[in-house]
Amino acid sequence: MYALVDCNTFYASCEQIFRPDLRGKPIVVLSNNDGCIIARNKEAKDLGIPELNAYFKLKDFLSANHVHVFSSNYALYGDISNRVMQTLTQFSPDIEVYSIDEMFLGLKGFTNDLNQYGLEIKEVIWRHIRMPVCVGIAPTKTLAKLANHAAKKIPKCNGVCVLDHPGKWGWLLKRLPTNKVWGVGKRLSARLASNGINTAWELANADSKLIRNIGSVCLERTVRELSGVECLKLEEVSDKKQIYSTRSFGTKVSTLGGLQEAISLYATRSCEKLRKQKHLVKTIQVFVQTSPFASNYYTKSIMVQLPYATDDTRMVIHYAKLGIKEIFIPDKSYLKCGIGLVELETKSSSQVDLFCEGQPLRAGKLVETMDLINSKYGRSTVFLAAQGVTKSWGMRQEFKSPAYTTNWDNLPVVNANKNSLSMLE
Repeated sequence: MYALVDCNTFYASCEQIFRPDLRGKPIVVLSNNDGCIIARNKEAKDLGIPELNAYFKLKDFLSANHVHVFSSNYALYGDISNRVMQTLTQFSPDIEVYSIDEMFLGLKGFTNDLNQYGLEIKEVIWRHIRMPVCVGIAPTKTLAKLANHAAKKIPKCNGVCVLDHPGKWGWLLKRLPTNKVWGVGKRLSARLASNGINTAWELANADSKLIRNIGSVCLERTVRELSGVECLKLEEVSDKKQIYSTRSFGTKVSTLGGLQEAISLYATRSCEKLRKQKHLVKTIQVFVQTSPFASNYYTKSIMVQLPYATDDTRMVIHYAKLGIKEIFIPDKSYLKCGIGLVELETKSSSQVDLFCEGQPLRAGKLVETMDLINSKYGRSTVFLAAQGVTKSWGMRQEFKSPAYTTNWDNLPVVNANKNSLSMLE
């Protein structure tokens, strides 16, 4: 058996943790530079607010309906996600972190009452973190996904749905279209419909030869999973093969210095991730782009070979700045730039060149020390001057909430009076 634990409207729910006064009120979260709506809670959805629409188009509507608007606060969301996942590890030794707000738990051999176990998971996550979750439990990961969908949509489930018998998942499959099945997108769903397969139940009972003609082996596995046959195991989190960091600017940049500051910051973020997975980089890619709506649209990228494999932020920044200089054209207003660490190798098994000097030991110790300080005292407590100080090109985040859990200065304050304590319950 597998359990899928999924946080409800994760970004919006993160914003409510330290703002209990917002519970039951409509909330939307915006994308980078406050561009468009990327997350809505239930109350916002009930108002008919569409997802992925430009914020400026709905600004008046949001204001008129007293919708609370937040800029993306990824430091907060990432920390809350880590807390949720760490708490979930106490419920099973076999886990798979599927996304920032979803985790699979392996329940093989469990003899507990599964519905009660799901309710316990739900209650503990709420009590410890104040994050609402739903739990779907079934004999396969695909059915667990559908069980979680039912847990969210069917009020009688009370946030937990257990599909432990063919009759139970058969009832559900008959009521769901194929595009609700994990791994079946709009195009594949349309192809299935053209062959007379419109529901998950019809997909589960489709002829295997027809399924092979319509889709790939992945679709065949999905069909077997819908029938209760386990095909997908829990997967360990694998290291990234490439690491990219890119952002649109809050204010367009027209100078080489501004672009080099931005690329230095993005190189720093990428190298932090590189060191976290204990890898080195040998080749980087940098690119710039103006607005695609501009009459003189320009985009250009360049690959830069490093002299040796490294995880030293200073070296990556140096060559990234050289790359930006190579593709920079004056008299253009740039909307974004980015860097990719595209050729990686494991640090422990890196092949040293006999005729080329490798990364000095002191360089590795320096960046590790910087990581340690920033981990203890907060991101960018120490940083390289190449990143700039004022960052006039930084992202527009007019509605960003405090970094409640990662910055001492932003720690929430609770007034210990009767009214405030009742709000936290």
